[in-house]
Amino acid sequence: MVAYHDLEWGVPVFDDRELFERLTLESFQAGLSWATILRKREGFRQALRFFDPTIVAGFGEADRARLLADPGIVRNHAKIDAAIVNASVTLDIQGSFGSLANYLWSRVEGTPRRLPPEARRGDVPSKTPLSDALSTDLKRRGVRFVGSTIVYAFMQSAGLVDDHLPGCFRYRG
Repeated sequence: MVAYHDLEWGVPVFDDRELFERLTLESFQAGLSWATILRKREGFRQALRFFDPTIVAGFGEADRARLLADPGIVRNHAKIDAAIVNASVTLDIQGSFGSLANYLWSRVEGTPRRLPPEARRGDVPSKTPLSDALSTDLKRRGVRFVGSTIVYAFMQSAGLVDDHLPGCFRYRG
């Protein structure tokens, strides 16, 4: 958890494959601990072909069965189906916006939203009007398992919002 925080969480991500990975992992995390997802992260990478949306979008019944039998990932039928559907929608978004990154970063006008210098732990929200709007638009496009809280956690992970607190070495006020 410390390494994830220190090296990844809140660091802006512009690579579509990595953005798809982060969104997929956040979706799989719903109802589970983040520690569980991080422990299984390499298993997810292997099982979901390093989160290449073109490959995942092409998964069929044999792949679903393989994933449901894989103890290296979270074996939830609805979340597995969502990952496959979300890969297809990611390809559609890439076609419409040039990249998933372009679509997502346009939501924050290219600059991460940051906490003010007086922010405290209790000031970090679990969702915001921005995550509500992004969640709604993603759902409209057909993305699954992207409620506002999941989307906000994704935005934090991918650096679209930077919720490092003052006093943290990563805080950029």
